Order: sequence, then structure tokens, then C-alpha cells
Amino acid sequence: MWMAAGLIAASAALYVLHFALFRDAGHIFIYGLGELAFLPLEVLVVTLIIDRLLHEQEKKARLKKVNMVVGAFFSEMGLDLLREFAVHDGGIEKLRQSLPSRRGLSALEPALLRGALSRFSFSTEMAAADLKALKDFLKGKRDFSLRLLENPTLLEHESFTGLLMAVFHLTEELEHRPTLKGLPGSDYAHLAVDVNRAYAALAREWFTYLAHLRGNYPYLLSLAVRNDPFESKTSVIID
Repeated sequence: MWMAAGLIAASAALYVLHFALFRDAGHIFIYGLGELAFLPLEVLVVTLIIDRLLHEQEKKARLKKVNMVVGAFFSEMGLDLLREFAVHDGGIEKLRQSLPSRRGLSALEPALLRGALSRFSFSTEMAAADLKALKDFLKGKRDFSLRLLENPTLLEHESFTGLLMAVFHLTEELEHRPTLKGLPGSDYAHLAVDVNRAYAALAREWFTYLAHLRGNYPYLLSLAVRNDPFESKTSVIID
């Protein structure tokens, strides 16, 4: 408010000075009205067009940096988690049949992938020993997960932040149980909900990441599809 008042006062003082020097109120009125008439066009050009174009360019640059972090996440722990969940998913073959092959670039259209994933119910059945192995894995990656949550660039990527929160919550649920053997059936059911939440979020982010690589980094996409956790047989060797 003080800044606005200061600018208005400065403008009024300059108009008074102009009148004091030249004694031409008509000139002040004509040019003042002309500048005021141009103001809406200036707002349109500067604010609505130029500013929006610059904002979109900055957003694209930030999203590229965010996807570098997403790629690091999948390389460090995301792909291993997806493989572990997929192994214990009794309906994984149905998902594999409904998903288009990632070998073809046209199959990585986001709309096709979202449609296939929306028709699938992610559900895993993990025994106590499997949950113990999952607990040990997540515990070993806890510091890495915390560093990702502290990354300010991820604020631009709400879905990936949601994925990290789901994985971190699952880690906490498992860590707060001294043993995962002999738990009540209701507790295993609760853990299954947490596991499947993380599983579904991981799957969606994985295919979103593949679609990003398709449009920006084809050489990274080549390795990613050869290391796809949803393929029944994978090999990075090109034959």
C-alpha cells in the first residue's frame, strides 16, 4: 500500500511540475488520456501473452529437472519396488495383456496408458516373510526417500510427491512393527491397503515417466523399456 501511494504521489508531483513549467493543461490531458487508453493493450500484451509464454517455458524447464529426479528415484528404488509388487500380484498377466507393448513409441501415448491402468485393480498378496523383506529394503532406502521429499523442485510435480508420501507411509507402517509374523488378519489387511496404494502410484508414475522419455530422451527410453518391470521377461542385452 505504501509503495502504491508513493507511486501515485510521484506521478501527481510530475504532472504538477509539468503544469508549473509549461502552463498547458490541455497537453497534459491529451497525452495522459492517450497513455491511459493504451494501458489495457499493454496489460494484454505484457501480462496475458508475454508473461504467460515465459511462464510456460520456465515450467517446462522445471519439469525437465523434476523428471531427472523421477528417473533417479526409479533407478535407485522404484523399479525394484515395482518388480517386487508385480511378483505378488495374482492379476499381473491381465495387466500385461491390457497394456500396449512399450517397444513401440506410439504405444507410449499417455491416453492409451492411462486407459489401460484405469481398468486394472492393483492388488498384491504378501506373506509375513515378503513384508519383512520389503521392510528391510525400504528401511535401507529411507535416507534417499527423505532427501527426495526435501527437494523443492518436486513441488511442481504433485502426483510424484503423492507417490513419495505413499512409499514413505508404507515404510513407517512396516518399521513401527517389531515383527511382521503372527499379526491379526485385520492388520495384514491394513498393510495390504498401504502396499497397494504405493503399488498403484508407482505404476502410474512409471508410465508417465516413460511417456516423458518418449518425447524428450529416446536414448533413455530404449534402456527403460528393456528394463520394464511389467514385462514377464526382461533383458538389457540387445539381440
